[in-house]
Amino acid sequence: MLSFALGIGHQNTQGEWLDVYYPTPLLNPDDAMVAAARKALNAPAGNAVVSFLPEHCQALAEALHQAGGTEQAELADAFAAGQRPLVAVFLDEDNAPASVPEVYLKLHLLSHRLVKPHGIKLDGMFGLLKNIAWTNEGPIDVDEIGARRLKARLEGRPLTVDCVDKFPKMADYVVPKGVRIGDTARVRLGAYLGEGTTVMHEGFCNFNAGTEGPGMVEGRISAGVVIGKDSDLGGGCSTMGTLSGGGNIIISIGEGCLIGANAGIGIPLGDRCTVEAGLYVTAGAKIAVLDDQGELVQTVSGRDLANQSDLLLRRNSQNGRIECLTNKSAVALNEALHAHN
Repeated sequence: MLSFALGIGHQNTQGEWLDVYYPTPLLNPDDAMVAAARKALNAPAGNAVVSFLPEHCQALAEALHQAGGTEQAELADAFAAGQRPLVAVFLDEDNAPASVPEVYLKLHLLSHRLVKPHGIKLDGMFGLLKNIAWTNEGPIDVDEIGARRLKARLEGRPLTVDCVDKFPKMADYVVPKGVRIGDTARVRLGAYLGEGTTVMHEGFCNFNAGTEGPGMVEGRISAGVVIGKDSDLGGGCSTMGTLSGGGNIIISIGEGCLIGANAGIGIPLGDRCTVEAGLYVTAGAKIAVLDDQGELVQTVSGRDLANQSDLLLRRNSQNGRIECLTNKSAVALNEALHAHN
């Protein structure tokens, strides 16, 4: 069993799910507890999404408690007083999500740090999620925002739209332990922020991406990008994600790295790498590799340096070329570049 969770969410006037909040999602839950929940809700075998009503909560809570699922039983008891749609999701296998509740469960698993980026299938999720107006009254289908706004004004209530997007901000659903976020609107649900991570006001973290922590983020962590511990992203810097031109290459940054202000990378980096402020290194960029005397050893493409450690990447201010230095000898770097030729 991959995951089990009880959730509460919002639906539009057509009964379509807009979002789901899972207070305590479980990874690899106890089989006996899951079996008890399935029986109480008459859920089918395999991956299943089951809607239920507040009047079902007492029987569900008793079944969970008898099976040893005390925390989930308490949650079911709390749901009995709810006035929003309730749902239970059973994920036997990690298949591509087939519904909005499944997508939200997987995003919660990421932000709860139960799975790491690229550790769970999210294929086809964009086609399942609706475009939503995220308001002070909760998520509203964009096709219904006009009627809701008019109703609110007629009743003398303000209706404020914070953003229009398929994803909500993470902090409205999950606040991981030991993180600081300057502007919560800049971290999407599905982000993975390791303990000790600080995301400053201009920092950003997309879904299925994040940091091992600790680290400082003043730049952009695009979808699919993972930042190693003790690495810093300078103000305004960028990482090329799989949704922004990176193709199928997973961009990552190792441990102890520094990406300077307004710099960027389109290749994965190993540990202890530094990219000079303002320099964007792409896979096709021509880079002059220098030895410890500053002499040219060879010229390579950025992709040839992918996943290498101990690199200093800079732009020569006199001739404009991109240069790479290393604290290893040029011979060792050259061997690493051609080890798999």
